[in-house]
Amino acid sequence: LNRGFTEMHCMSGHSNFVSCVCIIPPSDLYPRGLIATGGNDHNICIFTVDSTAPLYILKGHKNTVCSLSSGKFGTLLSGSWDTTAKVWLNDRCMMTLQGHTAAIWAVKILPEQGLMLTGSADKTIKLWKAGRCERTFTGHEDCVRGLAILSETEFLSCANDASVRRWQISGECLQVYYGHTNYIYSISVFPRCKDFVTTGEDRSLRIWKQGECAQTIRLPAQSVWCCCVLDNGDIVVGASDGIIRVFTESLERTASAEEIQAFENELSQASIDPKTGDLGDINADDLPGREHLKDPGTRDGQTRLIKNNGKVEAYQWSVSEGRWIKIGDVVGSSGATQQASGKVLFEGKEYDYVFTIDVNESGPSYKLPYNITDDPWLSAYNFLQKNDLNPMFLDQVAKFIMDNTKGQTLLSSSAQFSDPFTGAGRYVPGSSSGSNTVPGADPFTGAGRYVPGSASNAGAPVGGVDPYTGMGAYQSAATKAENIYFPKKDAVTFDQANPTQILGKLKELNGTAAEEHKLTEDDLIILEKLLSATCNTSAETPTAQQLQTLWRAVNWPEDIVFPALDILRLSVRHPTVNENFCSEKEHVQFIVLLLKFLNPKGKQANQLLALRALCNCFVSHAGEKLMMEQRDEIMTQAIETKSGNNKNIHIALATLTLNYAVCLHKVNNVEGKAQCLSVISTVMEVVQDLEAIFRLLVALGTLISDDTNAVQLAKSLGVDSQVKKYASVSEPAKVKECCRFVLNLL
Repeated sequence: LNRGFTEMHCMSGHSNFVSCVCIIPPSDLYPRGLIATGGNDHNICIFTVDSTAPLYILKGHKNTVCSLSSGKFGTLLSGSWDTTAKVWLNDRCMMTLQGHTAAIWAVKILPEQGLMLTGSADKTIKLWKAGRCERTFTGHEDCVRGLAILSETEFLSCANDASVRRWQISGECLQVYYGHTNYIYSISVFPRCKDFVTTGEDRSLRIWKQGECAQTIRLPAQSVWCCCVLDNGDIVVGASDGIIRVFTESLERTASAEEIQAFENELSQASIDPKTGDLGDINADDLPGREHLKDPGTRDGQTRLIKNNGKVEAYQWSVSEGRWIKIGDVVGSSGATQQASGKVLFEGKEYDYVFTIDVNESGPSYKLPYNITDDPWLSAYNFLQKNDLNPMFLDQVAKFIMDNTKGQTLLSSSAQFSDPFTGAGRYVPGSSSGSNTVPGADPFTGAGRYVPGSASNAGAPVGGVDPYTGMGAYQSAATKAENIYFPKKDAVTFDQANPTQILGKLKELNGTAAEEHKLTEDDLIILEKLLSATCNTSAETPTAQQLQTLWRAVNWPEDIVFPALDILRLSVRHPTVNENFCSEKEHVQFIVLLLKFLNPKGKQANQLLALRALCNCFVSHAGEKLMMEQRDEIMTQAIETKSGNNKNIHIALATLTLNYAVCLHKVNNVEGKAQCLSVISTVMEVVQDLEAIFRLLVALGTLISDDTNAVQLAKSLGVDSQVKKYASVSEPAKVKECCRFVLNLL
């Protein structure tokens, strides 16, 4: 009767060692599932079950890929020494999760859609929702090495600090488990319960039940790198001796007596180095002899050291067999002092060498302990891990150890980063305008409706009624409703204007401006001409002089700049102005200026008008090109404006997202769509205003139309559950209808 496992295939695709493996569950396309492997060559290989060569290779990480986790709808999450995690869908990278400051050792996709966990050598764990960091968990005192999911709301982590922690998704640490005496590398949960197993650098596999360490199984190898619990409850461990061992509670699957005896013999011949601290401090002279083994142990896994013919031996108590099992000989336990042995003490342990390494001139120096018997690469690697240093130094440190020379300095790679945005004060909409009796509405509060479409507003809306203007309720016919909402083909702009009021405000504030900012009477006339040229009241083309004057005005201090920003918002719809500000030579200053106003701490009027100006940039080719080139920067900064509870800002933010969706629908840019989906998901969480929700729904529908990849990604981010909430909105009807069309696609 063969109770073991047999090798089916030997798969190869990496050019260097493989550091992690994960199963991608079966799908329609691959009914038997797929296997993903991450390697030291920075790549991820995806294999089918039947082939020895990769189906495809995922490239993108800049260092070893050391952790993988698969989720629903074909998503794969990877963690790397390059300090980033990446989300992949089939063969494409969808998003990069940035925020950790050291290698990401562990990643897990949570059962709730869109939630992901990463554990890092920076000692923290981060929770990500739709690609954005929602929360950071701190508590571990050393590198986080493993993560395991208990439920939708709880998870476990293990770390180099020899502890396991149980956390709630909300951020609270519920429990800390101690038992291991060295690094814990791996953690795995039993199916359908909260019990779990851990393995580590103390030669042991530990089984935890009801929060206690219920059993300790020693192995004849120093490092037990990984463990996993199979569906039948068997435990599989992989260790540094290159052997995979399976442990079971089931009698019919237990190994033969010969195999068990062979395992015990191997274990009893293992040599245990007291320097690892696995057995505590040892003084051979104080140890009892073999007679000490006559007394039974008090708990499973208890260890006892005895002296036998001058040698120190380690035994472990087995409750099930009622006997002490020899787990190895303790070597080098002479109890020698530094003087006698010529060794150097570091953190209570003896070493042949302790080097001092300076990483940079100004920073601290680090101690690197080293024994002649150690592997220089592993020592270098552990040293970098322990001190949270960049893994790129691995070669240099290993070479330094091998050359055995002291005092070589390593280069520092810490980049200085500072926040260029500052801001103060709050703008209360409505305070800027005098009376609202003028026809149209105050451009600052945006109380009026606006009409989308081309800058000239020509052409009647197609499909009965334009859902954006809300003119007349949209009647759904008795026949199947026609989707007039998406995919949207043209950018939506903010055209509503009241030139008289804007100019009045500009003149008023000009009176209060400091001398160096003051505009002359001539300047004000020039701006008036620009406004009439761009608001279609005159047939003139804006001139270079007008644009220079506008540029001076938009560089006013932030407490008085908003009327100038409003002129910019209206003028940028004009092809000449658009070309001028968005062309190759001007665009950098232009974008920097607008991004500066998006700072959530700044005035709300400026945030609102900067967002609207960005939306209006999309009307001409030059503006659209610039917006797409700077998409990442603009979206990252724009999303910060969600924090205020100003509905007009939310509508403008939703419109900006919609305009990006319109462009991304034309060009299939996967990362762009992923970023847009992430923004939609994040903004939907906070927005209350139904007009903003409607625009986000149109954006979503436009993004996922005719793109199965985008549909899968939207589902994996849990966007469908966010959208369902709006299926029952009665007024305005367009929200419910658009919502239903979106859900049909999902």
